[in-house]
Amino acid sequence: MMLHGLFMPLVAPGTPAVPLSDVISAPQLSWAGLILLLPLVSLVLCGLCAAFRVRSKLPAVITSAALAGAFVTSVMLYFSYEPPGEVVHLFDWINVSWGSGAIESFSANFSLYIDSLSLLWIMFVTGLGTLITIYASEYMEPDLGKGYSRFFAGVSVFLFAMASLVLSDNLLMLYLGWEGVGFASYWLIGYYYQRPAAVAAAKKAFIVNRIGDIGLALAIYLIWVTFGTVQYDELTTVLQQENWRESFEGWTTSAIPFLLMLAAFGKSAQLPLYVWLPDAMEGPTPVSALIHAATMVTAGIYLVARTYPLFLLEPVSLQVVAWVGGLTALLAATIGMAQYDIKRIMAYSTVSQLGYMFLGLGVLTTYGAAYHVFTHAFFKALLFLTCGAIMHGFAGQLDLRKISGLRHLPGWRITAWTMFIGALCLAGFPLTSGYLSKDVILAETFVTQGPGFRILGWLAIVTAGLTAYYTFRVWFRVCAGPVAFEAGDEYHGDEDHGHTGGFHPHAPRFVINTVLIILAVGALMAALPYFMSNQADERLVGGWVADMVHDSTARQGIPGFHPDDVGHADAGHSTAHGHDDSHAHALILGMDPHIAMYWISGTVGMIGLFFAAWLHLWKRDHADALRRWMLSKLWLGWLPRAMERKWYVDEFYHALIRSPLWILGHIFYAFDRFIIDGIFVDGVARIPRGVARWLQPLQAGAVQSLAVVMAGGAMIILLLMALFMQFGWPGGTA
Repeated sequence: MMLHGLFMPLVAPGTPAVPLSDVISAPQLSWAGLILLLPLVSLVLCGLCAAFRVRSKLPAVITSAALAGAFVTSVMLYFSYEPPGEVVHLFDWINVSWGSGAIESFSANFSLYIDSLSLLWIMFVTGLGTLITIYASEYMEPDLGKGYSRFFAGVSVFLFAMASLVLSDNLLMLYLGWEGVGFASYWLIGYYYQRPAAVAAAKKAFIVNRIGDIGLALAIYLIWVTFGTVQYDELTTVLQQENWRESFEGWTTSAIPFLLMLAAFGKSAQLPLYVWLPDAMEGPTPVSALIHAATMVTAGIYLVARTYPLFLLEPVSLQVVAWVGGLTALLAATIGMAQYDIKRIMAYSTVSQLGYMFLGLGVLTTYGAAYHVFTHAFFKALLFLTCGAIMHGFAGQLDLRKISGLRHLPGWRITAWTMFIGALCLAGFPLTSGYLSKDVILAETFVTQGPGFRILGWLAIVTAGLTAYYTFRVWFRVCAGPVAFEAGDEYHGDEDHGHTGGFHPHAPRFVINTVLIILAVGALMAALPYFMSNQADERLVGGWVADMVHDSTARQGIPGFHPDDVGHADAGHSTAHGHDDSHAHALILGMDPHIAMYWISGTVGMIGLFFAAWLHLWKRDHADALRRWMLSKLWLGWLPRAMERKWYVDEFYHALIRSPLWILGHIFYAFDRFIIDGIFVDGVARIPRGVARWLQPLQAGAVQSLAVVMAGGAMIILLLMALFMQFGWPGGTA
């Protein structure tokens, strides 16, 4: 049987899409507010634990229970809502009016927008959040009684903010969650505030994200000015009008998607704003897994998907999204190939995979982007947590050159083999979840018509090969080969771990191992939706996830729009994400791209895996010899240096942005201190102070001083009279 036959899902007859504007108020679902309330309760209780100096794992138990409750509520909500969506009003928030005109009122209530897209996101956010929090209960044990409560309070803040972002029914509430997750990220990246590197990383993340946040704030303002509302259901209703072009076309409809794009690039670490994410690895590993791999960094993808109809108003915007995503994926993959810190390799891998997701959005496969978000959340969280288990057990060691043979060490086999499963998914090994979700995006780059999209497709395929290489470079170095290891910087001698005579790594215990196994199973099971039947459209591939996307604003187009309106000459096929006659023009190797890509990406991935095995398992000395040879050649030595130094992007920003701003800041400081304050403010103030100090001795109350004052005054009067008599009196009078 052909591979295509294996992958063809069972499809149900297509059913007409329900108009997206037909959302209704659902007060009976007010219990959905527990998804937001439970993290807030956890925050308050963790604060009380900190105030009473609780030294047990109670903060972890509280947070895990609250997030588990939020996850259960999300699942219940999935089975309770009615398509295409429902609005659950929790309480009035902002309602102001200063006239009866179109933009003379503003309304943004604290309400939940329950549709398939928000449910898809909130279920994996709360589900993975629960598992990672349980993992953190053991991982953060060294901080019991110190920062333990503070850590879980930060996790609670993050989950509340992320839930607000995903479930909001208007853009202002989304902005509240958007800023909230940024604040929580700053809080948790800088958790080890005694380390200067952690403080610098937290500030870097906060400042870089502010650039994107400005874009979101301006976009929300222009959306309100242009359309008169910031609520999703009202925006959808407005955009369904047949005369929307006559009513709303103008510079604002072109600017809005680019401003939203800027916000998404900042939060989801895309060119040129990706530099904060690798440094964010200074935070605890559970933070890296939860915020910087599985959830917060996908907020930019969610924003673009949620506001997709606005991107359809401007043809060029999605083309820019595609190119930025594709180039970011390639750049981050090349950097990841040359790093030695396993957490930072996973961080650059996250940047690269986020690039794939944006590429999917840009080539009109929002299903492919959302499905890759879904699969990536599982296998990347798994990879980060296995890296954390290694770091935890080897006293902070993260250098892949200093750990080997982990799968042979007693107690470490679960860590090694669950990392292997995550690596297979990330590398796109055939039939794994990452392979299936990535292939949807790769195929659509060859199907969708756009400027240079076929070039982007080949670049993305090359990136897939690089991904397989650097992923298994980590696994072959750390988990395979002979047993050898060195302690990290956190090793303090024989008193550690209760051993004498040298360093002995401590293996993860039951809690960490259980979470790793569950995530490994989840990473494998995430492939199943691809084979499920579709209820929304018989042309779709991807089953359940495709249905979840198709029933939301993220589907390609809404009633009243035609795909040709977005500037893609043959974009209509992309609503299918699958196989139809419009693919005939984009054959690869004489086959439909969705069929050919199974073979192409699988082959490229296996080539990358083979080179990783050759250089980092079978012939490890060849990798070092190859690097030395490249460095010895003047014409080639720049390449490994540039990749190891991350293409000098940080140095470039430092030279062109940070240093000039630092110099300018000191110039303004000097001008303010010496000119404004020194001359105009303090200088003027010194004149009466100086005169008063000069005359101060004359007011001492001594008779001699009074006599001098009287004599001096008389002399001044006589001198003035003499002058006036000689030159005339003022006004010409005698």
